Amino acid sequence: RERRDRSRERSGDRDPQMNREKSEEEGGEGGEGEEEEEENKAKPVFESSGLLTAETNTFNGVVVIYSEPAEARKPKIRWRLYPFKGNEALDTIYIHRQSAYLIGKEKKVCDLFMAHPSISKQHAALQYRIKTDHTTGRATNRVLPYIIDLGSTNGTFLNGEKIAPQRYVELKEKDTLKFGFSTREYVLLHEHSGESVASPKDEDE
Repeated sequence: RERRDRSRERSGDRDPQMNREKSEEEGGEGGEGEEEEEENKAKPVFESSGLLTAETNTFNGVVVIYSEPAEARKPKIRWRLYPFKGNEALDTIYIHRQSAYLIGKEKKVCDLFMAHPSISKQHAALQYRIKTDHTTGRATNRVLPYIIDLGSTNGTFLNGEKIAPQRYVELKEKDTLKFGFSTREYVLLHEHSGESVASPKDEDE
């Protein structure tokens, strides 16, 4: 009987639980690899697929690169742009009916279409925002116009100076805007401004 017991020990005829543990230890590396692979398969992927952009910022089949900020509001004052080509006054552009106007040569999405070849498809945006009082941190009731260049190739110019891209710049009455290398100038006025509007070139003279 003693010989039989010893023989069973030598042949590895031990407790089944112990055998299972031993076999798991021996094949441990492969098991962990399989578990890790399954874990990776189950992990969600947070990389951008582009679908969200397509659903939220697509209009007429074109991806719009600009989104209005939370402080966007429609203006209470009726602002206007008076375009000039040299000394020639062109048709007045009324810009008080919505909170933002996308500017560029992409007809399908731009509110203010400009065909000059130096102007980008989505060049800039005219945005109305609540003016914030930085001393109290509270928003006042004044809604003012701002211009933002959307990273255009040839820039946006305010009163002859090129503005930094991707930053809002507050606009004031009688400011002049230019886009790219176009010679057209756009004078900003509102309903309470004087009736006669002079060309920017006339004022310089």
